[in-house]
Amino acid sequence: MTVEQRMERFGEADALALAATVPVGRIVYSRYALPAVFIVNFKLDGRDIVFRTRKGAMFGAGVAGSVVAFEVDRIDEQAHDGWMVTFLGRAKLITDPAEQARLSGLGIESWAPGERNYFIKVVTERVVGRRIPHGDDDGDDEAG
Repeated sequence: MTVEQRMERFGEADALALAATVPVGRIVYSRYALPAVFIVNFKLDGRDIVFRTRKGAMFGAGVAGSVVAFEVDRIDEQAHDGWMVTFLGRAKLITDPAEQARLSGLGIESWAPGERNYFIKVVTERVVGRRIPHGDDDGDDEAG
C-alpha cells in the first residue's frame, strides 16, 4: 500500500485541535506571479490563522486580499507517521485598532528578529486535515 493510499482525512475539529499544538506554520502566497512560501509564528483565532509581520512582501499580500494557503504539520521521521493541516482562505491586513488590540492578546511571538507591527489574518474558507497513520513498513518508500 502506498503512502497516498494510507493517508486518512480527519474533520475540522480535529484539524483545529492539532494545528493549535504547533507554533510555526507556512504561508503560501503569490509573489511576482510565482508561488512563495514563508515560515511564520501564528495563533488560531477560531478557525482563522493570525500572524504578525513587518512591512514588505507579506504585508502586500495581506493588503491585496490574496488567496493563500497555510500549512502546519507534525512528522515523526522514525515512525514514518504524522499529520498536516491546510487552511485555505484570503489574507487580510487588520487595520481596526480594537481588533489589533484584541489580537495582541493572543500572545503571538515572532522568532524572527525585528519588529512585527502588522497583523495578518487568514480568513479561512476551508480546512483540510490529513494523517499518515503509523503502520507496518510495507517497503514502499514513495513520497506522499
